[in-house]
Amino acid sequence: MSRYDTLLSLGADMRRREFLGVLAGAAGLPLPLSAQQSGMPVIGYLHSGRQTSQTANITAFRAGLKEAGLIEGQTVSIEFRWADDNFDRLPALASELINRPVAAIFANGQAAFRAKAATPSMPIIFITGTDPVRDGLVGSLNRPGGNVTGAVFITGTLGTKRLELLRQIVPKASRIAAIINPNTSETEEERKDLQAAAVALGLRLTFFEVMNRREIDAAFEALAQQGADALIMGAGAFMFSNRQQVVALATRHALPAVYPQRESVIDGGLLSYGTSSTEAYRQAALYVARVLRGEKPADLPVVQSSKFEFVINLKTAKALGIEIHPQLLATADEVIE
Repeated sequence: MSRYDTLLSLGADMRRREFLGVLAGAAGLPLPLSAQQSGMPVIGYLHSGRQTSQTANITAFRAGLKEAGLIEGQTVSIEFRWADDNFDRLPALASELINRPVAAIFANGQAAFRAKAATPSMPIIFITGTDPVRDGLVGSLNRPGGNVTGAVFITGTLGTKRLELLRQIVPKASRIAAIINPNTSETEEERKDLQAAAVALGLRLTFFEVMNRREIDAAFEALAQQGADALIMGAGAFMFSNRQQVVALATRHALPAVYPQRESVIDGGLLSYGTSSTEAYRQAALYVARVLRGEKPADLPVVQSSKFEFVINLKTAKALGIEIHPQLLATADEVIE
């Protein structure tokens, strides 16, 4: 082969690698090694859930970086690690990012615990739906200390409000089922909140614990046999990842259901009430940018998302034969028709 032919071949190979890099960045996958070695900082993105369920949150995270002047593929790169709802995989995934090494780790609640256990020095920015002080992620909200800070969007302690809204929409419902993923601080906090609310409202509340998709199917068969009148879907990353399955089963069983976040209502659920997870992801990305520019997590107070969303799917209500009072509709932040 001539020198000219060799150069043409090398040029084609370079263009092919550039094209693959664009595809990988667009798909939310790690950039090729050649791109990672360009000198731009690398963010490790560690998540306990599944990528396919996190489209809106990934978009919000990238938007937060862009707001701070960081563009993926141009001024910063992101390496994604997904546990796909298998929390036992998180320590190994955290170690991969630490050994890379990345400049900082962004992690959701379950992933943040594992990342903190794996490194006392690498900056970690979390998002969580529970109390990070009580859970031991930070020393205090105002002065986190150590190498960890982040953003909180409260979900677990809003169970009472969700139960009250469900009661307003289906006032004759007396047997309520709650489907939850157990053994997380967020879930246990929510369980206590719901139990107290059910006693106060005179409702029969039964919890169905699920650890995988097969158990979600089984839980719906059981709650249908027990004659549940309505459903509460629990908070947490596992339930969020599997929200479409829960919505589909609630629809099949004609069960009015309330969800922690608006994404479930967009997918066809009846109503939701909770803080905005996408806003928390955006806020966390702003903190990642500040850390990359030299600020220390210990000096960045934990930010609390204060954007609450009450969303109603009117189309689903009509399919269930539920008429929602105009005054309640007027209080909704969003009505899907």
